[in-house]
Amino acid sequence: MIKIICVGKLKEKYLIEAVDEYRKRLSKYTKIEIIEVADENFLDIQKVRDLEGIKINKFINEKDYVITLELEGEQLDSMKLAKKLESTLVINSNLVFVIGGSYGLSNEVKQRANFHLSFSKLTFPHQLFRVLLLEQIYRAFKINNNESYHK
Repeated sequence: MIKIICVGKLKEKYLIEAVDEYRKRLSKYTKIEIIEVADENFLDIQKVRDLEGIKINKFINEKDYVITLELEGEQLDSMKLAKKLESTLVINSNLVFVIGGSYGLSNEVKQRANFHLSFSKLTFPHQLFRVLLLEQIYRAFKINNNESYHK
C-alpha cells in the first residue's frame, strides 16, 4: 500500500481530475491512499512547519517506510526510483510519501524519514507536485512490470 500525505487541499478541477486518473491507473498495481492535512496561515515560517508537521506525523505509523519530498533530497532517475520502490515494497508493505506545504517540512518529519527524495532543484507548487508524484509512481510500476510506458 502507498500512502501520500499532502499539506493543502486540491482546489483546481484539472488537478483533481489528473490525480483521479493516476489513482485509477495505479489501482491495477497497488492501493493508494491520499491524506490531506490543512495548511497553516501564520507569519512565522517555523511555526507553520511545526504545526503542519504535527498533523503529518499523526498519519505515520511506526512500521511505515517514509519518503519525504525535499529540495535537499537525493535525485533519482525514473529507473532508479522504480527499483527503489520495488525493493522497499518487498520489505515494507506500507510506503508513505510526504509532500510538505509552501514552507517545506518540519525537522521532525524530516528526521522520521527513511529516505529523502528530490525530483529537481526547481520549486513546484505542492498541489501540482501531487500529480507529478503519482505519475512517477505509476511509471515505476510500469517499469517494474516490464510494461510499455516508460521511454
